[in-house]
Amino acid sequence: MAAASSLNTALTEWNGFQGLPRFEAVSDGDFAPAFEAAFLEHDTEIEAIAGNPEPPTFANTVTALEIAGESLSRISALFWNRAGAHTNETIQALEREIAPKLSRHYSKIGMNVALFARIDTLWRERETLDLSVEETRVLERHWKGFVKSGALLAKPQQQRLAEINERLAGLGARFGQNVLADEKNWSLILSSDAELSGLPDFLKDAMAAAARERGAEGTYAVTLSRSIIEPFLTFSERRDLREQAFRAWTARGMNEGETDNRGIVRETLSLRQELADLLGYADFAEFKLDNTMAKTAGAVNHLLMTVWEKAVRRAGEEEADIVRLIAGEGRNHEVMPWDWRHYAEKIRAQKFDFSEAELKPYLQLEKIIDACFDVAGRLFGIIAAEKKGIPAYHPDVRVFEIRDRSGTLVALFLGDYFARPSKRSGAWMSAFRSQHKLTMKNGTTGEMPIIYNVCNFAKPAEGKPALLSLDDARTLFHEFGHALHGMLSNVTYPSVAGTGVSRDFVELPSQLYEHWLTVPEILKRYAVHYETGEPMPKSLLDKVLAARTFNAGFNTVEFTSSALVDMAFHTRTAVDDPMAVQEDVLKEIGMPSSIVMRHATPHFQHIFAGGYSAGYYSYMWSEVLDADAFAAFEETGDAFDTAMAKKLKDNIYSVGGSVDPEDAYRAFRGKLPEPDAMLRKKGLAMMEEIHGSDA
Repeated sequence: MAAASSLNTALTEWNGFQGLPRFEAVSDGDFAPAFEAAFLEHDTEIEAIAGNPEPPTFANTVTALEIAGESLSRISALFWNRAGAHTNETIQALEREIAPKLSRHYSKIGMNVALFARIDTLWRERETLDLSVEETRVLERHWKGFVKSGALLAKPQQQRLAEINERLAGLGARFGQNVLADEKNWSLILSSDAELSGLPDFLKDAMAAAARERGAEGTYAVTLSRSIIEPFLTFSERRDLREQAFRAWTARGMNEGETDNRGIVRETLSLRQELADLLGYADFAEFKLDNTMAKTAGAVNHLLMTVWEKAVRRAGEEEADIVRLIAGEGRNHEVMPWDWRHYAEKIRAQKFDFSEAELKPYLQLEKIIDACFDVAGRLFGIIAAEKKGIPAYHPDVRVFEIRDRSGTLVALFLGDYFARPSKRSGAWMSAFRSQHKLTMKNGTTGEMPIIYNVCNFAKPAEGKPALLSLDDARTLFHEFGHALHGMLSNVTYPSVAGTGVSRDFVELPSQLYEHWLTVPEILKRYAVHYETGEPMPKSLLDKVLAARTFNAGFNTVEFTSSALVDMAFHTRTAVDDPMAVQEDVLKEIGMPSSIVMRHATPHFQHIFAGGYSAGYYSYMWSEVLDADAFAAFEETGDAFDTAMAKKLKDNIYSVGGSVDPEDAYRAFRGKLPEPDAMLRKKGLAMMEEIHGSDA
């Protein structure tokens, strides 16, 4: 162990602006010794709790566990932020080492016999302890966590479970790094006018910036960042180049060699099933769904297949339109996956008389950020103020103070919006620190949340504004919805703060928040042309709103096929060839050959490098909730109804996991939802009327 004096205190003593870490004071080499010291410190704290001679109480056991490991939590928060949002070879090597060590550390805690005995005593006596609802939820979370960590297993089984978890942690780290490597190492450099045919200026600007980053000044780079690859597939008139780019995009994680993830997938699924067997579950899905709203794989698959049947029928109608357009252009090729976005955009332009290129000048990143803050202010009374010049973990990252109506500082928010080679793909919310009200060991009571959003929008050329697609704008609102879940948290215990909820409830606050992007008064105010400052014309606004469900079949088929494959992987007790399983599932459900899964298995990071294994369905499960929740506002006739907004804040955004999610939703809405509102939102409910009751 490194001497305490040699450890960088900036990792644990966060005394930057308003309690931010001093990111600039932390170097890559600081993490390894700091983790080792933090493991030992946490071990000492755990042994003190487990060995307490006093009888177990909620305070001396559960509360003590809640505040233990603060140094480890802070070091981990900084490290995983760097590993995801601004990594390098040094951090990646350490990630492969630290992920298994963290798993081993927490496995040891979960199998601490004396500690579990104290938790188990409290759990068995919980009815006599006069606990609050939140305290009961926290106790239950700890008890179930110990059980799922193997506390009830015999020693040899505990040891094997620890080995499995450690190996899975390492495999997940490697999986994500491989996808990032494939994305980083591929680009298609274009230079001639013929190669750029059909590409709008905003995309060429982004591609020129990407080329400069790769040392190819004066050219244009197609990269595998979604903010470049998707518009390229949409606008490029060069079918050969679309195919080349699409094949590279969908081949991430299966390019042979060191970055091929197929072996990792096979081993991961095998280990997950062994874990389920050890803990007495029929399969890994049953293990993961044990503490969710869905509860069973049967309930999940019923929802997915109900939507699938409608979506695949709608996609068939959409494809027929594309076939007619291709024929009308004098071509005779089949509709292939690299064709869909291109021709769908042309059809949208015909049907609704506008194109994505026409819309994009009205969707400036700065204005959409302002719109996010404005909606939050109207609904929840918070005020955001950017603080310039505050050092963060990358020069592109922006820092905002979040205050309530009284002017009290309630959170810090960091926005990291642009793609870069050191950042993994996708978009996410995370926390450097979660909210709580406990008294810490240093005597301070409660902590303010520090939340950040990471996105991967194309960085504009110098002096030009960042322009978003409508999907990009939705992503920004989605991730800020997650951020609000963290920033508005008002609980006592950190383990149930903010997004500390069941996986199929966590997407409700984020997906619900997306609805306010397309509230007409928000678009009218913030969708303004980047050159003229003129608001989006009402005629264009009306077309945008009318086209909200355009291409719904394609979008839903992309998502639902991925969710069904995820469930198939985790409900089968043996998966010898994951790619064959993927193929079999897609064949069984009738996957159109013109559409691919949103996330093919070798780059399906949600389920192999994230927390969504047997849980990708949760986006749709939450979509049932969010459509019904927004309908509550629509029923009032006011998207910003004050009483409804208060109920939403008090029962959904602020309670975290301190209340059962079904109870929380009922308190807000008075009932649990049916899928009808979600199907209407997607534009799929009308299928019943068009095709009859057999839909």
